Amino acid sequence: MPKLFTVNNDYHDSRFDKWFKKNVIDVPHSLIEKIIRKNKVKVNNKRTKSSYRVQEGDIIQISEISKIKPSKKDTKIKYKPNRKELGKYSDYIIENNENFVIINKPAGIPVQSGTKSFRNIVDILKDTIYFQGSNPYIVHRIDKETSGILIIAKNRKYAQLFTSLFRIRKIHKTYLAIVYGKVNKSLRTMKDDLIFYENKKKITQKAITNFKILRSNESYSLLELNPITGRKHQLRKQLLNIGNPIVGDDKYFLNNFKRIKIKDLLLHAHKIKFMINNVQYNFKANYDNVFENFLKKNV
Repeated sequence: MPKLFTVNNDYHDSRFDKWFKKNVIDVPHSLIEKIIRKNKVKVNNKRTKSSYRVQEGDIIQISEISKIKPSKKDTKIKYKPNRKELGKYSDYIIENNENFVIINKPAGIPVQSGTKSFRNIVDILKDTIYFQGSNPYIVHRIDKETSGILIIAKNRKYAQLFTSLFRIRKIHKTYLAIVYGKVNKSLRTMKDDLIFYENKKKITQKAITNFKILRSNESYSLLELNPITGRKHQLRKQLLNIGNPIVGDDKYFLNNFKRIKIKDLLLHAHKIKFMINNVQYNFKANYDNVFENFLKKNV
């Protein structure tokens, strides 16, 4: 007996093969093509192609689903938070509406799972009341070590919208950082060619950050940073380049400073602002006790 599916708004204008992997079963593209060739799939009672862009309300009929075997990667284990952890995350919610959530991400937890990290924001939030009936869509990232504002979309439409806004630099982020040493007062902008490697290939990217000194002494400075570009570890690398690495950063550090043993990296995504449909959104996330206590005692 064929199984019927109705395309919802979340996948409107997605390729059929992408919709299939997310809503039916995750299989290689070649197998989807084979299923289509064997006339096992119909969209609105017509034959289709893997490249077809599904539309909201499309009726998709698939035969012999039980014979389709999932990819091995479908067995990937997800992190399962306990009830205490789920309740705790309510304390981090800054904004919750039908299209997106803004959270104040704690330091020390990655946005998504990786080879070195199992516990992650996405797997925790998808089991909370904030994502009942929807899935979390990551539209930008902040480092595992960094705390502060993180936008998570609730549907594909807003995920695409935020991604576009980030790409055209219409989302403005402000960070706070406590760095080693006294920062040069004449500096207002950091411009660098940052280098990283992808499959042994050397890649150079321009990085630009505007900043101002909020407080400073001979040992430490509190900076407000406004990145114009969004490169991996941009602020951490740029502050190292000017000779003022971030306190708590064990990766980007200068040995001419006495290393301080501290629980967290003192880099915090403090504010974010953007406009959608002529409505201006402004959000602020307070820094945690580790940041606050170090600031009070040392800067």
